[in-house]
Amino acid sequence: MRVLVVEDDQDLSRQLKSALTDAGYVVDLAEDGEEGHHLGDTEPYDAVILDIGLPVMDGISVLERWRRDGRTMPVLVLTARDRWSDKVAGIDAGADDYVAKPFHMEEVLARVRALVRRSAGHASNLVACGPVEVDTRSGRVTVDGNPVKLTSHEYRLLAYLMLHKDRVVSRTELIEHLYDQDFDRDSNTIEVFVGRLRKKISADVIETIRGLGYRITEPGAAPTDNAH
Repeated sequence: MRVLVVEDDQDLSRQLKSALTDAGYVVDLAEDGEEGHHLGDTEPYDAVILDIGLPVMDGISVLERWRRDGRTMPVLVLTARDRWSDKVAGIDAGADDYVAKPFHMEEVLARVRALVRRSAGHASNLVACGPVEVDTRSGRVTVDGNPVKLTSHEYRLLAYLMLHKDRVVSRTELIEHLYDQDFDRDSNTIEVFVGRLRKKISADVIETIRGLGYRITEPGAAPTDNAH
């Protein structure tokens, strides 16, 4: 899962990136509204953390422009605790949730998890498909109830496919959502990680759709062949 953090306080930005990275996310940073708007407008993110009080372009303006241009990624806005009007303005501009500063990092992580899973159509932290179960809160993966140890890249790949189960996910989409903007992207790495996952969680779980990508489907289901 890939997250954009738009925050001009460098210390807070680093803390957010560290916590999100430890939680299994890939994180891009922007220090002002203009840079943040550009990244959010040109890169695919599973969630955005957006400060309202930004230099160059304020967070409300950034969010309004994204929504006006049809950008639908979930956005968590950071507001000042004593400014209830900021919260109202953020929600009215298209924010999905807000957190008031100062905040507990665990609350931010919980809200980001909720935004990501809801946007993918899941109400619970537990996502299951056949014998495989992923707990997006703890990062724990089990097969038939037995824990499976995955690397961070393997986990991110599996979690993304599980959150979008029954849908064909292209290699390009996986690369865009699993690596930050500076990563030397190579679609061959996706094939390598899929191969490793198949050895660890069962070869039948991840289906290759030739020429399109990969799909995780509930055993016995009749999925559609729509790729996004």
